[in-house]
Amino acid sequence: MKIVAVLVLGLGCGVGWGQFDLEDSHSTASLRGVDAVGAGVAWVSGSNGTVLRTEDGGYLWQTCAMPKGAEKLDFRGVQAFDAKTAVVMSSGKGTLSKIYRTTDGCATWTLVFEDPDEDGFFDTIRKVTGRQMYVLGDPVKGKFAMFYSPDQGANWYIADDPGLDAVKDAGAFAASNSALASVGNVLMFGTGATPGEPARVYRTVPHCPELPGAGAPCSVTWVPAAVPMAGGSAAAGVFSVAGRTTLSMAGNMTMLGVAVGGNYEKPDSGAGTAAYTTDGGGHWTLAAAGPSGYRSAVAYSKETNQWIAVGPGGVDLSKDDGKHWTPLSGEAATGWNALSLPFVVGAKGKIGKLRDGVLK
Repeated sequence: MKIVAVLVLGLGCGVGWGQFDLEDSHSTASLRGVDAVGAGVAWVSGSNGTVLRTEDGGYLWQTCAMPKGAEKLDFRGVQAFDAKTAVVMSSGKGTLSKIYRTTDGCATWTLVFEDPDEDGFFDTIRKVTGRQMYVLGDPVKGKFAMFYSPDQGANWYIADDPGLDAVKDAGAFAASNSALASVGNVLMFGTGATPGEPARVYRTVPHCPELPGAGAPCSVTWVPAAVPMAGGSAAAGVFSVAGRTTLSMAGNMTMLGVAVGGNYEKPDSGAGTAAYTTDGGGHWTLAAAGPSGYRSAVAYSKETNQWIAVGPGGVDLSKDDGKHWTPLSGEAATGWNALSLPFVVGAKGKIGKLRDGVLK
């Protein structure tokens, strides 16, 4: 009842909670995974085996049955296909990184995969088509780990693609389940920086047989590019990537991308918090006016042609594909970890829904 009273006050005065409707999650977990499927369906995941689900646009949030043995697991990522089928990923060293799947609206779960490497660590899970999924993990034996599912997460295989070689001590971030993105036919993921080395974004490029018609399918190669964002330590770099495609007058399709991050140990520093690419990820440019602090997640709104970045310290918008960012004000614009429009999630069970018109 106390939460309801706060919400009514916020709606009545229009101050503080102006951009977001805060929702009762019935949870105190740290929430870092969210996936809005559409038609009012969204899934959320977090610490201590927490999975939440709504079927009515966030008016009511259901606490899902906990996967067996998941009481101490940190579900950093969730991806859903509809109100019944979803996959959650936990992050942790070795077998603490697990993947569970439900097909009955989270009444029951099946353990479908766990990290085969004792030194591995899952960072992000991402659906890329109506059936295909990928999981990105920290480097093992000098290469970023990548796993693939062709059947909505029911079965998993090693994606041993070339080009996944990592700089010594580099890794990805499991802060918002958005270090890995799918944009058109391109996959890309961001990494942290290391002392003496910049952060990077890896992207896929097609690698096809030399002789057309030979019958062999095209494979992909991962190609890294340096990103001029915050660096100098393992706490800094690219935390989240997103993109959109654009079609030229000549009919050529190009991916425009945005990366956000910074240094989570210096959350109020605005140095190196965002960068953008206009050539499909080959080259990245530091934002002329970036977010004023560390941001853990970014997304693109096709309806309004804007980008939104969120983090513990605030929310920022960009209307020019990541070159300039403007902050949202208000108390409810702080405390977030991850987003999947229109939902944002954060610490202590905090769930917000971006109000209609905020991005317009």
